[in-house]
Amino acid sequence: MKGREFSDLSNRVIGCAIEVHKVLGPGLLESSYQQCLAHEFTINQLEFKLEHPLSVKYKEIYLDCGYRLDFLIEDKIILELKSIEQLKGIHEAQLLTYMKLANIKQGFLINFNVKLLKQGLKSFVL
Repeated sequence: MKGREFSDLSNRVIGCAIEVHKVLGPGLLESSYQQCLAHEFTINQLEFKLEHPLSVKYKEIYLDCGYRLDFLIEDKIILELKSIEQLKGIHEAQLLTYMKLANIKQGFLINFNVKLLKQGLKSFVL
């Protein structure tokens, strides 16, 4: 049952991102998509944390190094947003590192600067 719930949550998150992209289209700043997506999550009654701080564990101590998750959705999914020409390996590495540090198993990397959102959507599972 948990796997099914997780899948439903993933579908809801992606649906919200698609709606934001459909309304705004490509070409805006990442912050615009972030704020609109936060509003869309609220409309769809999804619990989320915006710009959630992420500490780094170093030798049994947690340090605030200034990292922030764009979104942490229901403490289960990390969402990293971009509005760039093309996603690169460094962006994937960033999300995967965030997922490991936060001990979160699912993450989405979304580039809103594309014609169709599915071209800018990458899903990751640890």
